[in-house]
Amino acid sequence: MIQRIVHEIFFSRNLLLILSVFAGFFFGEFAVYTKELIFSLLIIIMIFSSSGIPTSAIFPLKSVVKPILKGIFLNYILLGAVVIPLAYFLIPNELMFYGFVVIAATPPGVIIIPFSAKSQGDLKYSTLGVLGGYIAAILLTPLILEIFTNDAKISALDLIFLMIKMVLLPLLLSRFLLIPKIKVVSDKIKGRIIDYSFAIIIFTAVGMNKDIFSGEFKMLIFSSLVLFTSHFVLGGLYYFTMLKLGKKIEILTSETLLVTIKSSGFAVVTALELFGKTATVPAALLSIFVLIFVLTFNIFKNIKS
Repeated sequence: MIQRIVHEIFFSRNLLLILSVFAGFFFGEFAVYTKELIFSLLIIIMIFSSSGIPTSAIFPLKSVVKPILKGIFLNYILLGAVVIPLAYFLIPNELMFYGFVVIAATPPGVIIIPFSAKSQGDLKYSTLGVLGGYIAAILLTPLILEIFTNDAKISALDLIFLMIKMVLLPLLLSRFLLIPKIKVVSDKIKGRIIDYSFAIIIFTAVGMNKDIFSGEFKMLIFSSLVLFTSHFVLGGLYYFTMLKLGKKIEILTSETLLVTIKSSGFAVVTALELFGKTATVPAALLSIFVLIFVLTFNIFKNIKS
């Protein structure tokens, strides 16, 4: 019994995320030490996560254009059209508003791919949508941040270089992990590396802002409202509307995940790098809502099937 509990604590991704949030609340003073690690940890996450996107997925080129463009539209345009206006009207704190802009500008979470498989989605469609989001991030992320955080006076060129370091280079480096001899080892360890790296990032984001989490209750309610709307309301409306219109269920499942899930680790690090700790609050909350949404959606899909 004890052995099973210990195994759950150290090897369950969902429980690890929950524990990292609570650890941030109770031991947040140690976040000052992990803060210096999170950029490097994100690069590691991006490299190992990107290795789940096979190079062969982009061939034949003619067949991949539609899902790539659809993924970009759903994850940046449609989701962004919900997050940014809601945050603008509900979040008076400028830095926290910038945090929501970062979320809108963040590429899709790679977690879409495994959860697509668990939810009976179209795995290749999801993979291409995520890949398209990653590639588009190099240009769209700086563009969105430049437009909606104009007062922050951030250099567009610096943003492009940041996206090259955080997206393009990890995507290229991840190809080495697909070399057969390396892949054998990589596949065994990448899940744990991603989970623990992500847990440290979330611990850091919560720990640095535990005074806000414990004191700014009204702000947290409004922030949660934005995220609840962008996940459950937008996701539900999209799913049931497209279902009535007769969209193929496997494709619809993948698209629903693409229209709701962003990379919360990426959002935390980007917000911290550009705007400081207060801007990471929405991204820290995002990680919780992503977890709740994917678990709820997976249960719903399993019941329906």
